[in-house]
Amino acid sequence: MLRHFYLFSGFLSLGLGAVGVFLPLLPTVPFMILAAFCFARSSPRLEARLLEHRHFGPHIRRWRGNGAISRRGKKAALAAFAFSVVLALFFSPFPWCLIPVAAALIGGTWIWTRPEA
Repeated sequence: MLRHFYLFSGFLSLGLGAVGVFLPLLPTVPFMILAAFCFARSSPRLEARLLEHRHFGPHIRRWRGNGAISRRGKKAALAAFAFSVVLALFFSPFPWCLIPVAAALIGGTWIWTRPEA
């Protein structure tokens, strides 16, 4: 039963990551890392395919190895946070626009302090 849960979660994460390729505010690589985590517990064959993937494999292996994020990935994440904050400041009323600001500060600080690949 647990294996099926991980398999379903892996495919769900893979699908969300695929959508994130086309939507700028939905992160792709974190969903692929989550999919690899789930596939490691349900389907070693699918996990191996993700680890060997041309684009996502290196990111997953770096994260698994030492929790590293590339400098380019950090800059992209911070740019997405900044874009979200600007949208929130323009389209949200005052008290609610501070939530994305706080999330961007907390999340951006955490991402920036991760080791680099």
